[in-house]
Amino acid sequence: MKIAALVSGGVDSSVVVHQLKEAGYEPVIFYIKIGMEDKDGYIDCPSEEDIEITTFIAKKYGCRMEVVSLQEEYWERVVSYTIDAVRRGLTPNPDMMCNKLIKFGVFEEKWGHDFDRIATGHYATTTELSGKVFLSTAADKVKDQTYFLGQVDYLQVFKLMFPIGHLQKAEVRAIAVREGLPSATRKDSQGICFLGKINYNDFIRRYLGERPGKIVELETGKTLGKHKGFWFHTIGQRKGLYLSGGPWFVIQKDIERNIIYVSNGYDPETQYGKTVNLQGFHFITEDPWGDFEGEKEIAFKIRHTPEFTFGTVRRIGDIYRIESEDKIQGIAAGQFGVIYDKDCRICVGSGMIV
Repeated sequence: MKIAALVSGGVDSSVVVHQLKEAGYEPVIFYIKIGMEDKDGYIDCPSEEDIEITTFIAKKYGCRMEVVSLQEEYWERVVSYTIDAVRRGLTPNPDMMCNKLIKFGVFEEKWGHDFDRIATGHYATTTELSGKVFLSTAADKVKDQTYFLGQVDYLQVFKLMFPIGHLQKAEVRAIAVREGLPSATRKDSQGICFLGKINYNDFIRRYLGERPGKIVELETGKTLGKHKGFWFHTIGQRKGLYLSGGPWFVIQKDIERNIIYVSNGYDPETQYGKTVNLQGFHFITEDPWGDFEGEKEIAFKIRHTPEFTFGTVRRIGDIYRIESEDKIQGIAAGQFGVIYDKDCRICVGSGMIV
């Protein structure tokens, strides 16, 4: 079996190569560069050290290695999507789009057809049911990354391998230490890769500029202060409002009037809701319930967290409506809701919150 291993230089993808070799495979290692260059200057992830570590891994395990650039495609498909979503007042998820469109999209188009499987360091697993492959959750429930894979399609899942999905993070670290891998003590990457070391607000300002507007208390209509553009603020945000008498939370945004609405207190009721409407919902493999009718009991997430929320889902025209058992904080348009079966095992699919 011909396997492409996507290796970033982090501990998880490094251990993937070890696991594949232990299982008798001879993977070809790919390091994907997804920094970008635009007319105003160059922005890049800190790839030099990553490539050095990936090269060490390739030599240690006797694997062929290729460094491939998808910088242009990343700009066109992921960064542009992110800027456009922020401009429209939405909360984007570039990590999900990167998985769907770049790591398992463009990569498959350009190189994946030469391989039977694509292995990654995601904390996820696959499960075969009735001859079909379903995306399923990892053994380490805290590190589980199926939320970020909620937009992939069946052809992608069918080819994917998750060699560390059955391991706990501590076990992965222990393997890396035992094998003397230079990534053994590296911290997990945080934030959006295309920003590199650039501040998020500086990035947004660079492409959208500033547009001063009012910050208004939702309950009273009282103007509390000013902001520099609604696109610098997200639903549920607490920090960065610079208001006295806090804490204050962003509750709503009026895009047309450029107004940010906030509520006061450590746990304001206006932060919460129990209904989540999903647009453009797609099943990763297929509808596991057969023809979707009526109301189904589910688990779901509206952001990457270890915890699942439980409720029901039903279809209303083109909308899949989730009714949660518990109140949910920070329901933000543009984010994705990912649905699982009620046993929190199978990742069914996802849609965009509207």
